[in-house]
Amino acid sequence: MSDRDPAEGGLRGRKKRETRAALVAAAVRLAAEHGAENVTVDAISEAAGVSPRTFFNYFDSRDEAFVMVGAESSGRVRRAVLAAPADVSPLAALRDALAAELGEVEQQHELWRLHSQVLRRSPHLLARSIGAHVEDEFTLAETLAERIGAGSPLFTEGRPPFGTAEGEQRRQALGLYPRLLAAVGTTAVRVAAEHWCVRQDEATFEAVFRTVFDHLAAGLTEPTVPVVPVVPVVPVDEA
Repeated sequence: MSDRDPAEGGLRGRKKRETRAALVAAAVRLAAEHGAENVTVDAISEAAGVSPRTFFNYFDSRDEAFVMVGAESSGRVRRAVLAAPADVSPLAALRDALAAELGEVEQQHELWRLHSQVLRRSPHLLARSIGAHVEDEFTLAETLAERIGAGSPLFTEGRPPFGTAEGEQRRQALGLYPRLLAAVGTTAVRVAAEHWCVRQDEATFEAVFRTVFDHLAAGLTEPTVPVVPVVPVVPVDEA
């Protein structure tokens, strides 16, 4: 998946991010309505109010647009992890970086629901999404490694794709702890989102998310279950 404009600032950067988000939203909504196989680049571009030529300034293929929901968020999380104060633990830095994105998750709940629906209906898109998720998680792990001073100097200027000799060097250069932390963090987000989606009337997504990370910070010790006092039942004939 391409990441052609990960951090450009200013008005120009904001407009680019808005255009990419509009294309992704249009692609997902059209795919949910008509089936991904029936959606064309022309239709996506028209729905987003841009030209097909503009579409290919952001994506290498039509299918890429279907699986790019949340792509901008990933870059912001990585930058926030690196920018966190030095006295903040890696887990807390990751938690706070992810928490900063919670508003977008709640605001785009309907888009995420449609995205999940599209992936379930299209196995090839699901496979592509999983591959993108693995790559994104690994990149987050590299960022965490950089934060704790265990990053590889080989890849400060770029990250060669997996499947190449340089990509395999990436795997070998990354230690166990940052890989585990990245995997735990992304799994925590998924579990929190799934739990909240079916219990939205009980708590906010942020509250569920914070509770998940509290469990992680406590070492996943079994939570204390409140003891409910047993009230003896008095037989009717003894009352």
